Amino acid sequence: MTKIFFATDIHGSDICWNKFLNAGKFYEADQLILGGDMTGKAVVPIIHQGGANYRVTLLEQVFDITSDAELTDMKKKIRSRGYYPYITNPDEIAELDKDPSKVDKIFLQEVLKVVQQWMEIADKKLAGTGMKVYCCPGNDDMDEVDEILMESRTVVHAEGKVTELISGHEMIASGWSNKTPWDTHREEGEEQLAVRYEAMISKLKNPHNSIFNIHVPPYKSGLDEAPELDKDLRPVLAGNSMIPVGSKALRAAIEKTQPLLTLHGHIHEGRGTTRIGKTLCINPGSMYEQGTLLGALIVLGKNKIENFVLTTG
Repeated sequence: MTKIFFATDIHGSDICWNKFLNAGKFYEADQLILGGDMTGKAVVPIIHQGGANYRVTLLEQVFDITSDAELTDMKKKIRSRGYYPYITNPDEIAELDKDPSKVDKIFLQEVLKVVQQWMEIADKKLAGTGMKVYCCPGNDDMDEVDEILMESRTVVHAEGKVTELISGHEMIASGWSNKTPWDTHREEGEEQLAVRYEAMISKLKNPHNSIFNIHVPPYKSGLDEAPELDKDLRPVLAGNSMIPVGSKALRAAIEKTQPLLTLHGHIHEGRGTTRIGKTLCINPGSMYEQGTLLGALIVLGKNKIENFVLTTG
């Protein structure tokens, strides 16, 4: 038997990344698998006011910082929520207001800096354990992330590949999603997704005993329920109207192939499990902003799943 631990959508949270790396030992897992959306969503400017004084607006609350210790604590608080602290001054803020493209460059710079730090942490923590992390960047992760992952000694970039896990199970992986309202980095139409999935599935030697690590959940699976949005991207009925937003191409691929297990994320509210035919489908959900690592621990036997549990830690 082999235990695998799966988590996803940690969105730049230092706390969740460290918890994920420790999960192998904590849950006595043999294999770590990470779903897409590793990176965070925003830069938080820390504006120098002179001397040791800074001002920060975090989650619509203004904080005045008056010492180096407070500054260090604020940086940690920002990083724990998956955002990126950026030291700046009023003059630079005025320049950035005039040229939003400079904000994009700063955001990319800060994202890649943290991803590099994460790879160094992983290489150090997992050195000598024989443990590898298999991951594929998600739709919110920019293309430049891939190159950094490929340089890691312990984190394996699995996008578009068939990987044989230590359990002997074959795994396909992709972080691409179907179209979203936000025009993110890795999304495409259902026809393109169908081609992407078939290119991997066709290489499987034993499809019925395989694992699909696919960021987007299958359509109408119960794992893809998200708040309905109006034309202005505001939640309908204060977020109480939920609709399925998963991939129809993926559902068709699962129905046809009937793999042993599928692992998903993308929809943070979609925590749960279901079955499509004989296939067990899991979305552990995400609470990265709270520093809580949601995951799934699955015990694989020969040609079957012995047991599984959703975890919170």
